[in-house]
Amino acid sequence: MLLHVDPAGDLPIYEQIVRQVKFAIAAGALAAGDMISSVRELAKELAINPNTVIRAYRQLQDEEILQSRRGTGLVVGPAAPETCRRQRIDMIRARLGQVLAEARQSGLHDGHVGRLIREQLAIAFPDAEDDASQTPTQPEEISS
Repeated sequence: MLLHVDPAGDLPIYEQIVRQVKFAIAAGALAAGDMISSVRELAKELAINPNTVIRAYRQLQDEEILQSRRGTGLVVGPAAPETCRRQRIDMIRARLGQVLAEARQSGLHDGHVGRLIREQLAIAFPDAEDDASQTPTQPEEISS
C-alpha cells in the first residue's frame, strides 16, 4: 500500500491515512478481502509514530471499512468499496457546493458559472464525449 503524508499539511496525519485508504478502496486499488500493511510496516514506510497508524486503522475499523482477520491482520471489509465510493461522491459534492457558493457570493451568474464548469470538465476529462444522454439526472444514479 503506497501512501504519502504531508506533516506540514492542514489535515492531521492520521486523517490523511484514513482518506488515502478510503480513496484507494473507492478507486479499486484495494478490494474487499485485501490485506493492508501492518501498523509497523506502514509506520516505518511513512516514517511516523505507530500510534498515528493505530489511530487511523481504529477509525477505519470503527467505520467498518477495515476488519480484523484473526491471525493475519486487517483486511478491507466486504461493504467497504461501495461505502468508500459513496463517501468520495459525498465529499466531492460538498466541495463543489462550496465552490458554487463562492461563485454566487462573487456575483457570477449561472451562465458564467456553467461555462467555467464546462471548461474545467474539458480540461479534466479531455477524452470524454459531450453526451448529455449519459449524464445522470438524479444524484443517487451517480456512481464512481
